[in-house]
Amino acid sequence: MAQDLLKGKKGIIFGALNEMSIAWKVAEQAVAQGAEIVLTNAPIAMRMGTINELAAKCNNCPVIPADATSEEDIQKLFEGAMAHFGGKIDFVLHSIGMSPNVRKGRHYTDLNYKFLQTTLDVSAISLHKALATAKKMDALNDWGSVVALTYVAAQRTFPDYGDMADAKSLLESITRSFGYHYGVSNKVRINTISQSPTITTAGSGVKGFDEFIAYSESMSPLGNADALACADYCITMFSDLTRYVTMQNLFHDGGFSNTGVSMEVISKFAPEEK
Repeated sequence: MAQDLLKGKKGIIFGALNEMSIAWKVAEQAVAQGAEIVLTNAPIAMRMGTINELAAKCNNCPVIPADATSEEDIQKLFEGAMAHFGGKIDFVLHSIGMSPNVRKGRHYTDLNYKFLQTTLDVSAISLHKALATAKKMDALNDWGSVVALTYVAAQRTFPDYGDMADAKSLLESITRSFGYHYGVSNKVRINTISQSPTITTAGSGVKGFDEFIAYSESMSPLGNADALACADYCITMFSDLTRYVTMQNLFHDGGFSNTGVSMEVISKFAPEEK
């Protein structure tokens, strides 16, 4: 990748927990490409993870705790980031997702609806809250870029993905709807990246995840995209090279989303010779 793609740019990275997080890789790559960043996560997640180690690696950048479902916390986050940067923000990564129903093994046909509200609030509505707060505060520079991470379960059924599929569908809808309004007012572009199944703390909690990664690998012509490759793609979306890309769901999955079936998968169902 070319160097200094983000030189002079300033951004907020939501969701880095530990070295397995895609957000962790994005933070490292953003700084390597010349950006200044602020890291944020929910206070409980910060206690579970090692985000302060990442901050030390990223030029001792600030870590501002924020519950992404709290409008008050999000406002304080943007205020703190702008105070640190001495001005507006150029890019934001939304890498947040959590389902109590999935964590507790609730079947999709037997959801706890209070849990479902939490799933939607944390995994999707938090993006709307962040965008609405940024817009009201005029916190993002014109031609800024916001990227949220999603998954193909928003378009296709994966039985064990549960209510996270509904959350990702909502996340992508918010991206399109808010992308229109923020584009008209400030030329801010908003996109989702639909990533291959990736070994992260959140992903590994889904039932049958290891088996599905193997399946996805065998279905994808290029194989699964890993977290570092996803980070590189995020960097291009934050850069000026993608100034006119907005309101899109961009598949970064080695071709999985457009593959009906692969020869490798077909071969597993060939009848045995007698």
